[in-house]
Amino acid sequence: MALTPMNAAKSGASKANGKASKRADAGAGPEAPSRANELRSAFLGFFADADHVVEPSAPLVPRHDPTLMFTNAGMVPFKNVFTGQEKPRALRAASSQKCVRAGGKHNDLDNVGYTARHHTFFEMLGNFSFGDYFKERAIELAWSFLTGVLALPEEKLLVTVYMDDDEAAELWKKISGFGDDKILRIAGSDNFWSMGDTGPCGPCSEIFYDHGAHLPGGPPGSPDQDGDRFVEIWNLVFMQYEQRDDGTRIDLPRPSIDTGMGLERIAAVMQGTHDNYEIDLFRRLIAASVDLTGVSAVGDEAPSHRIIADHLRASSFLIADGVLPSNEGRGYVLRRIMRRAMRHAHLLGAKDPLLHRLVPALVGEMGRAYPELQRGEKLIDETLKLEETRFRETLDRGLRLLDEAVEGLAAGDTLPGEIAFKLYDTYGFPYDLTEDALKAKGIGVDGSAFAAAMERQRAEARKSWSGSGEAATEGLWYELKEDLGATEFLGYEAETASGEIVALVKDGARVEKLEKGDRGIVIVNQTPFYAESGGQVGDRGTLTMADGTVFAVSDTQKKLHGLFLHDGVVEAGKLLRGETVALTVDHTRRTATRAHHSATHLLHEALRQVLGTHVAQKGSLVEPGRLRFDFSHPKPMTADEIKAVEDMANAMILQNGAVETHLMTPDEAIERGALALFGEKYGEEVRVVSMGVTPESEKAGHAYSIELCGGTHVRRTGDIGLLRIVGESAVAAGVRRVEALTGEAARSYLAAQDARVRQAADILKVTPDEMLQRLAAIVDERRKLDRELADLRKKVALGGGVAADGDDGKILSIGGTSYLPLRVSGLPNNDLKALADEAKAKVKSGVVAIANTAPDGKGGLVVGVTGDLTDRYNAVDLVRAGAAALGGKGGGGRPDLAQAGGPDGDKADAALDAIAASLEDAAPGKPAPSPSSSAGQS
Repeated sequence: MALTPMNAAKSGASKANGKASKRADAGAGPEAPSRANELRSAFLGFFADADHVVEPSAPLVPRHDPTLMFTNAGMVPFKNVFTGQEKPRALRAASSQKCVRAGGKHNDLDNVGYTARHHTFFEMLGNFSFGDYFKERAIELAWSFLTGVLALPEEKLLVTVYMDDDEAAELWKKISGFGDDKILRIAGSDNFWSMGDTGPCGPCSEIFYDHGAHLPGGPPGSPDQDGDRFVEIWNLVFMQYEQRDDGTRIDLPRPSIDTGMGLERIAAVMQGTHDNYEIDLFRRLIAASVDLTGVSAVGDEAPSHRIIADHLRASSFLIADGVLPSNEGRGYVLRRIMRRAMRHAHLLGAKDPLLHRLVPALVGEMGRAYPELQRGEKLIDETLKLEETRFRETLDRGLRLLDEAVEGLAAGDTLPGEIAFKLYDTYGFPYDLTEDALKAKGIGVDGSAFAAAMERQRAEARKSWSGSGEAATEGLWYELKEDLGATEFLGYEAETASGEIVALVKDGARVEKLEKGDRGIVIVNQTPFYAESGGQVGDRGTLTMADGTVFAVSDTQKKLHGLFLHDGVVEAGKLLRGETVALTVDHTRRTATRAHHSATHLLHEALRQVLGTHVAQKGSLVEPGRLRFDFSHPKPMTADEIKAVEDMANAMILQNGAVETHLMTPDEAIERGALALFGEKYGEEVRVVSMGVTPESEKAGHAYSIELCGGTHVRRTGDIGLLRIVGESAVAAGVRRVEALTGEAARSYLAAQDARVRQAADILKVTPDEMLQRLAAIVDERRKLDRELADLRKKVALGGGVAADGDDGKILSIGGTSYLPLRVSGLPNNDLKALADEAKAKVKSGVVAIANTAPDGKGGLVVGVTGDLTDRYNAVDLVRAGAAALGGKGGGGRPDLAQAGGPDGDKADAALDAIAASLEDAAPGKPAPSPSSSAGQS
């Protein structure tokens, strides 16, 4: 949480707010803060003045406590500090922590909207001492804030202490002046807190506010304590013991303090109401709901408006913290919250999706204290709209079917579980909504029969899978996915987290442990490691434990759309199933990979704009050191095209715009101009990544690039640093490949290129700026020398070559035909034809054969026949006879000039002999050779 400036927060603790209006029965002075935002600032400012470090709110997804689904209390971010696993930044801290209680054992969902104080989302104000001050100072600070800053009348307050905590009771008497009638001793777990079965624990002291005799309810500890009159507003936990396995408790060497005060509850007190939903924050959200639906928030419709307001907060904050609706884990809880609110919007008669239209009111109310709402407003809006649009179709159909199913049932009856399962399985109507819809009618649902029907379906799925022909290990992944569910992926927001080991695999089988030196696979319930997908390689890093155990992750893969496999080796210690491990992604590698992935999106769009919209992705590879992008294009890119693509992508990088993520249907994404990735399969909801802005773009919001993508990306395009194309080549017919570097890899590449340029300039004895001119001159000079050398070699060959029979360049007579055999070396084979033409002119009538040993050791052979003899001798037949001696096959050309070659250049003499033998066979008196077929000619 980003706070308002500290001086403003301090001011809120000590200055009056004249605009605050409270009922007379609130009892607080007219200058005390009362609005929710003012109270938050006043609390944090007060503790900042008391030398506490104000900590930002941690995310709602606990990255370092895998035992929790959501952050559900203010102390959760400090749990490892209290247990000694982490060192605190300071010995005193204060925070306003956002919390959610809607899943697992901390689940208030079903009560929300029907009581005065149940919420799925709430804020917990807290102050903490990590071995610094203890009971006396904690009580002094609480008393001073309540009666001083908030000016609450003392007669409205009472406190509880643990039954035998005499020290706390005496301190309360000393500090507040209360007598025994105002300090109630409570036995049991209500006033004794523990972190778990073992670990830090201690007695509590709770502070209650008396809302007045006009409300039902008695003081804490009385039979009617659950009424609305006496409400706990602050709990002080005195962490002074350590609970051991054997049931004993020992004193902690440095006792600590953990406190929690619900912002909504204290706001209700300060605004003169016992009902949290009547405070300013909720009044504005409910007013917006009333305005959009046209339905009053009184009477039977009041719970619906309250549910919408509460669930809007929970849904929006969860989405802002990276949770998206799904059918498993945290995403499923979010979907339940969203759909419960959406059902009540339906009950209020809303004809169109409602929740997304309430987001501006929420951001206006809480966005200053929690900027993540402002940053994520678009994503929140799109996610809510998409979910409600789809859900309305399910809801309308499901409610009609449900009404038919309950005909004849009365309050107290039970709907058969098989019907509930049919609604779920066939029509997509969630079980919990069936329960919720029937709750108002007093009709229950047979949950056990529903569960049995669900298990039968899973058994059929298992049977189908086992017969699918998949490998045994694939069957193992299916079994694990069914047992464990999907792995919660935290890597969009985090690179470190804690996870519980839910399975270990070695040699294709489940095991209970992995020991030092073992290679295996670790599966945890939540992970920041990205699993290979969409061309992006899997993360590497480490899994560690406090006892020194280290598991080096060499790769991360994903099976069955959500089971993350951490593949690696135990380097120290041993891993046991059920243990908690700290997961740390290789930050440098992830950062480089992320930059290359985002650059791929920019590169894709640049290719489309420079080469044409026919460009489509045909494959990609995103690694920390490079990117590779395959695309459809019929011909090689020119240097100018490569430069244009590079310049365009770098312009977007320099723009340094935010990289935004949206959630929508694939069809809606395509309508907005999004490009789908090659080879990817998309479900009903997709993540859409957009980056860059260009006024001429026809995409939504004039975005430069919009693509469907589930990978990790930079936060701003400037984080890519630089894009440099280093290669362009063919992959297949009509498919080209571009290779490129970004960031440090691109910088290193350019630095190496620059070093080579400078070295070359030094060799040439010029400056780098003069190097091209000098090289051009050298190349021209080289070409001139090459031409002169070729001419000299031809002259030497014609005037002094070595004939096959040992006579230098002599014209022989074979069967009455002149034959000039030349043995040369060092000439490029391409020069032989020109040399043969000159030799034919020298012979005038006859056959010439030139055998060459080229500089690379290969043999070359040319045969020329003068025009008057082509009806008797065919150059193609003769050259083929000689080629066989060079180790070659075939040869080709015209009847008057043909060429061949072979790998054995040292067999040039044998090639000339073979041609002489062919001439002798074709001499007069012997049958003339038939002309070669056109297949050997050109």
